[in-house]
Amino acid sequence: MINHVTKGIKISVNTIFDGSYFKNYTLNYSFSYTITITNQSKNTVQLKSRHWRIFDSLNNDIIIDGEGVIGEKPTIGPGDSFVYSSGCLITSPVGAMRGFYNMININNGKKFRAYIPTFKLNAPQALN
Repeated sequence: MINHVTKGIKISVNTIFDGSYFKNYTLNYSFSYTITITNQSKNTVQLKSRHWRIFDSLNNDIIIDGEGVIGEKPTIGPGDSFVYSSGCLITSPVGAMRGFYNMININNGKKFRAYIPTFKLNAPQALN
């Protein structure tokens, strides 16, 4: 598990290789990840949007920006956590992801970024 803390917001990431399959005549590697966002601060925060940079060793980086995560904009109180799972496809057995969440401190209205640490997307057969 990979962890990073920004302004009291701890982001933990766990990844799983789900397998490979053909899509549109191209071999794809499927990865799922579970992210836990833990509020270790004394303030209530809300996740407003996300920014991802997906590195695929055989293609250009993919940038994804969007509202919330999995259709939600969770509010996380002090000591609470929000957990969600998602996934991605890349065309190589080796890649990585990193990014940030745009957050707002509900107590004072200040916006900030909670950084998502770089995590690897490695198919087991690629590491032999």
